[in-house]
Amino acid sequence: MPKSKQTSAKTLTSNAAARSKRVARGPSPDKTAQTKASIVRAALAEFLDKGFADATIASVAQRAGVAKGTPYRYFATKEALFAGVVQQELVGALGEILEERRGRDESVQAFLRRTLLITLGEIERKGRAAIARLVIVEGVRFPALVEIYRREMFDPVLDQIKRLAPVARRRGELPDDRLIRHPHLLIAPVWMGILNNQLIDRDHPVDIAGLFEAQLELMFSGEAGR
Repeated sequence: MPKSKQTSAKTLTSNAAARSKRVARGPSPDKTAQTKASIVRAALAEFLDKGFADATIASVAQRAGVAKGTPYRYFATKEALFAGVVQQELVGALGEILEERRGRDESVQAFLRRTLLITLGEIERKGRAAIARLVIVEGVRFPALVEIYRREMFDPVLDQIKRLAPVARRRGELPDDRLIRHPHLLIAPVWMGILNNQLIDRDHPVDIAGLFEAQLELMFSGEAGR
């Protein structure tokens, strides 16, 4: 074969291999992340609309505008999909309350106001309270939901309060050690509001952020906390 034809054949083979490699590479990481996020948002809507028991992954795929099998590439089960919802829609909102993010001279009370009040102000609008209510209502039938919520959401918040309470006590922001002994006290009004607004007295919803702020003011005292 003439040299020019050999070179042309090699070029064609090289181009074909390059095209094959591009096809085999699959979607970009950004595209994959966008697809996953879209599926999680669709799952949130599905869970809040139908509840966990009646929600289906096929319906989630339809809401997300993807093929029926696509969600399974990211989530093997419906429970795993719920965990994805909790991680994307709730855990991200907790990143700001890490004790390490508190300013050097910032009081614990001011830090909690700065970080948690904004999050709690959006708790109903963004569906976060509804997720908690779903866990309460369906957790008996599906204990995996409770475990996921406890592990991803409840325990991390409580752990931060346990870390912050002794700091506040040393700073003179707390009049006694009740919050150290009972860290659940600080978030108890949040759960009362979550229960009240849809399960107990939906005709008279309460301001969950307002309840938390009132509890914060009751528990903290002194100029150091202002």
